[in-house]
Amino acid sequence: MSAMSATYRATFEDARGQEVAEIHNDGTELSISLRGVDFVGGDFDGLSPVSDQLERARSLFTLQHDAVCACKIDWSMPLEVENANQRSSASLWASLVLGDPLPNGGLSHETLILELRTPFATMRSSGKSGWFEDELLELSAKLGDGGRIRSCITCAYSDYSPYGHGLFGNLACFRDIKTEYAQVKSKAGIFEVWNRMTEYVQETYLCEQFAQRVPGTGYRG
Repeated sequence: MSAMSATYRATFEDARGQEVAEIHNDGTELSISLRGVDFVGGDFDGLSPVSDQLERARSLFTLQHDAVCACKIDWSMPLEVENANQRSSASLWASLVLGDPLPNGGLSHETLILELRTPFATMRSSGKSGWFEDELLELSAKLGDGGRIRSCITCAYSDYSPYGHGLFGNLACFRDIKTEYAQVKSKAGIFEVWNRMTEYVQETYLCEQFAQRVPGTGYRG
């Protein structure tokens, strides 16, 4: 499978001001340029300046563990949805608020809210979970009977590690061992096949082998 490559128009805002930017996604790593500083990371809440720009970034942004925080990042990304057996393109609008750094190494708060805009409806997630996983599944459920998001988060062959995952990404794809993965029902079961995963994917990606997930499938259910 070829890696996903996409560019999302974004808005970044912190106490120093607001600017329009672009988030580049190669399917594994995210990158964005802000105030002349290049940030990279595997997650939207883990964007860090490239090493030779770290000192400059510290003078222009608030960082925690060298990742930008005390800010708000808004962006949109494409999704495919299905309703009454009709597939159509949709837009997923994301708003991520990263709080102030705390002495214990964490942030004062972190909130993710997603809004799904489709040809037939617009719906907004609650922002209660703090994960793309749960916010996307909440939106998919709001599409009602016959409606669904078509992406890796709702695919029959994807699962998370029992050790946990971040805000975005780290979703394992098992499309090359479909039959074996279909037998997984527990933590022990997922560990048995974990080293045979095809690759890590992102929740919003979609490939030609997508199959709708059935409740109760795999470790994550």
